[in-house]
Amino acid sequence: MKRGRASQPPVHDADIVAQPPAPAASGYRPPPWLRNAHVQSALGSSPWRRRRGALALAATGAETFEHLIDAGDGVRLHGLHSAVPGRPARGLALLLHGWEGSSDSSYMRLTAAQLLRRGFEVFRLNFRDHGPTHHLNPDLFHSNRLDEVVHAALDVAERFPARPLLAAGYSLGGNFALRLALRAPAAGLPLARVAAVCPVLDPALTLAQMEQGMPLYLRYFERKWRGSLQRKRALFPQLHDFDDATLRLGMRALTEWLVLRHTDFGSLEAYFDGYSIAGERLAALQVAADILTSTDDPVIPVDGFRALRLPATARVEIAPWGGHCGFLENARLEGYAERWVAERLGGA
Repeated sequence: MKRGRASQPPVHDADIVAQPPAPAASGYRPPPWLRNAHVQSALGSSPWRRRRGALALAATGAETFEHLIDAGDGVRLHGLHSAVPGRPARGLALLLHGWEGSSDSSYMRLTAAQLLRRGFEVFRLNFRDHGPTHHLNPDLFHSNRLDEVVHAALDVAERFPARPLLAAGYSLGGNFALRLALRAPAAGLPLARVAAVCPVLDPALTLAQMEQGMPLYLRYFERKWRGSLQRKRALFPQLHDFDDATLRLGMRALTEWLVLRHTDFGSLEAYFDGYSIAGERLAALQVAADILTSTDDPVIPVDGFRALRLPATARVEIAPWGGHCGFLENARLEGYAERWVAERLGGA
C-alpha cells in the first residue's frame, strides 16, 4: 500500500504566539571575584546591602507612608507607599518580595529607589505574615493565596491612580507578579507590564533543588519560617496550637503539614501544582512581561526557563552568573537586578 504524506494539524494564531522565544543573553557581567553563586546569594541579602537599600531610598527625597490594604474577605495586608513630593508621577510600581522577605528587604528598597529616581511612585506590599503583619490575619500564609494579592492590587490601584500601573517581584514575589499578570485582565486590574527576577516556576523542583544542593539555603528558609510560625502561634494560641515537635520538621514535612492542616489541597503535589507557572502556564499572558534569571541559581533550576511557553510580549533573559536574586556588580554591592527592573518597567 502506497503511503501518502502525513497530514498536519491546522496551525492557529494562539499556537504561534505561545511558541517559546529563545531566551536572550543578559548584559550582566560581574568581575571574576563575584562570579560565585553562593557569594552572590549571600551578599545579596547581607546587612551591608540592607544598609545600602535604606540609604538609597532616603537619598531620593521620597515621603513614605504606611497603609492597610483591603485584600477581600476581611483580609488586611500592609504596605508602604513612597512618592517624591511636588513631582508628577510617571506611573505606579507595585513591588512584591520573596518568601520570608518583606517590604524592607534590601532588594525592595533598592528597586524602589531606582524607580523613584526615574519618576515613579512605588508601593511595596507585604504578603500575609511577612514583615510586621502577623497580627493582621488569623490564618497562615501560603503560596496559593493569590486572590488576596489580586484584591490588594486592585485596592492599591484605586488609592493611587497614577498610570501606568506596573508590578515586579523577586523569587516567590516574581511568581506572584506573573500570576497577578495572568489574572489582571479578568480581574479588571489595569496592569501594563511586569518584571520578575528569579521567579519560582515549579515549586516541586525548587524544593528538590534545595534538598539536593548546599544545605545553607534549606536551613535559612527553615529557620525563617519557623520563626514566623512561632510568632503566629504566640498571637493566636487558640487557633494555632501546634507543638515544637512540628516546628522541628524539615522543609518538606513541614510544608506537607501546612498543606494538610491549613489548606484544601489534600496533597503536597496538588499544592505545588496550584502555584506552578512552569511549562505552558504563562502562555496566556496578556500583560507584557520580562523575566531575569541566572544559570547558576542554587534555588531555581534554570532549565525550566528555557522550556517556558510564552507569548511574543514576554521575554526571558539568562545570565551566566548572579546566584539567587544576587546580580551584584562591584565591591559597593550595587545591583544589576534592581536597575534592570526599573529599566524594564520604565519601558512601559
